[in-house]
This record gives sequence, structure tokens and C-alpha cells, in this order.
Amino acid sequence: MKDNTSWSCCSWSSWKLCLLSVLILTDTIAAVKLPPNLIIPAVIAFGDSIVDTGMNNYVKTIVKCDFQPYGINFQGGVATGRFCDGRVPVDLIAEELGIKSTVPAYFDSKLNSKDLLTGVSFASGGSGYDPITPKLVTVISLEEQLTYFEEYIEKVKNIVGEERKDFIIANSLFLVVAGSDDIANTYYTLRARPHYDVDSYTTLMSDSASDFVTKLYGYGVRRLAVFSAPPIGCVPSQRTLGGGILRDCADTYNQAAKLFNSKLSPKLDMLHKTLPGIKPMYVNIYDPLLDIIQNPAKYGFKVANKGCCGTGVIEVSVLCNKITSSVCPDVSNHVFWDSYHPTEHTYKVLVSLLINKFIDQLV
Repeated sequence: MKDNTSWSCCSWSSWKLCLLSVLILTDTIAAVKLPPNLIIPAVIAFGDSIVDTGMNNYVKTIVKCDFQPYGINFQGGVATGRFCDGRVPVDLIAEELGIKSTVPAYFDSKLNSKDLLTGVSFASGGSGYDPITPKLVTVISLEEQLTYFEEYIEKVKNIVGEERKDFIIANSLFLVVAGSDDIANTYYTLRARPHYDVDSYTTLMSDSASDFVTKLYGYGVRRLAVFSAPPIGCVPSQRTLGGGILRDCADTYNQAAKLFNSKLSPKLDMLHKTLPGIKPMYVNIYDPLLDIIQNPAKYGFKVANKGCCGTGVIEVSVLCNKITSSVCPDVSNHVFWDSYHPTEHTYKVLVSLLINKFIDQLV
């Protein structure tokens, strides 16, 4: 695990000068028009591989992707630890909001004060709401991500002082993306919760999600976007494992995702009513992604049932590598990069469909 302790650009007495230098260095132009009263200083992510920007590079786990062909469409073709051919949702959302074009991992050895003040990702590929899920693949649990967040808060305070730190935490946008690995891996593939039926398991997940948001609130977080589970039964690897000989979408997996989503949304509504000042957004990713998968041509895609890496039906993480896996001729034709994760192009389509809803609910 990495822990840089040298981040400090200024004392309390000169934090205004420090922040001014940060603003001068920030040259990303917002792609969407923000209301004049809406200030979003940073984007910060928790969760799993969908928003992991390199945390697993520093963890002893097989759930890694810091090697080619991952990152072939990232700046310079670098494999950064993002489970994608390029950037992932946290990057794209930060760019749309005019903050920056990439959000580094909290463990990134090159982090500086500007990075801290404008957002990092604590997410770890393979993690989930079920505490067993990260243990099965030795990655960073949500609880551990909160521990690192505590460190982050202290570092931000040391840079800009208590008052500005509180402002950044209260006004930044926090993304929480988890649940896919719980359903696909822990529950169905590994059968690690044999005494739970799907109803009780999705209740465990939604209760854990609610508890996690409540803990974030305790740190001063107010603006959260909590993503629903996707149509996990339609990702290529789950078609292969649960979709029969024709590799149809695994309906039982999708039903579990929808059941979880039906519990998550009211949980967030309840928190909005009981926690003063919190703005928890339920982000329905299920329906737009399913529409892309079912109607790829409508969005400019040609292949939705296979990934671009290797055969596209099972390769993910270490199985998607430049030694044993070829890459499709045109990544932009594919909804999925590997057998589990969408391409950057797909993420861009999804973000473009959702970003204005984000802004409307943040005001």
C-alpha cells in the first residue's frame, strides 16, 4: 500500500494563494453548462472496477489490468490500471464538469496537492457491498476505502485548512459504484453465500449500501451519485457462464440486479428524508446500458455480446493480455472492452445520457 506524506503546498495562512495556483493550473473546460450557483470542486469515487483508476496496481491480487492491451486508447497507450481500453466513468464525469480529464487513484505515487483538491478514486476492482466479496479476491473493501478516505481528509485539511476542507467535502460529487461483483461472482459463480436466497442477499447488499452512504455523510459528504447494478446477466462473461449454449443474457442474474435496484432506490430516498442536507442520487444505469446492448446500432455499435479482447467471451483481467489475447480491429464497434467491462466509447455514451440528470439533482 502506498502512503505519500509529503503533500503540502502551503500553510493555513496562505491557502488562498495555494488555491489560486490550483485554479490557474486547472485548464479543463466544462462540456456542460453548470448553473451559476453550482460549485463542484472535486469528483471522488468509491467502489469497484468500473471506477478503479489504478488502486489495484498496489494490491497483491489477481484482479489487475496494469498491462497491455488495457489502456490502448488511454493517453499515450498506457495501461494505468483502469479496466478499460481508455478512461472510465469517473474520468469522464470529472471532465464533463470541467474539473479535469482524468481522476487518479489515491495510491498513485505521483499524486500532488492539485490532485487531492480536485478528486481521487479509492475504488478497487473486485470489491462490493458484501464484505465477503473483496476478501474472495484480496482487494480493498469499502470499509478499507473509507479508512483511506479519512487519510485523504486529513491531507486536504493540511493543504487548505479546516474550513475549506469542509467546503470541498460538502460540495464535491461522490460516486459510489458497486454490486456487480456481489451478484456475478460472490452469489452466482462462487456460491459463497449458500444460506441466502436472492431476496435476502439483495437485502444484505442494499442494507450495506445504505450503511456506506450514511458513513460518508458522517464525514461531511452531501452530494452522492449511487449507481444501480447493471444488467449483469448481459455482460459477455455472464452470458458465457449462465446464458446457455446460445449465450443469451442470463436472466436470473438480471433479475437479481433489478431486485437489488428496487431496494437501493427507496433506501436512498429514505436517507434523503432522514439525513439533513444530503443529496443522494440513485443513478439508473441498468436501463440505458440494457438498451445499448439490445439495440447497439442505435448508438453506433456493431458488437454487443462479445468483448474486444481475445475471444471476447471470457477474457478479463489477467486473461486479457498481449501474449495470449488479440484485440479486435475497431474497439469503437464494441460495447464491451473485455468480457466484463464496457469500452470507453460506451462509457461516453452513458455519461452523455446521464450528466444533465446529475446536474439537475445537484442544484
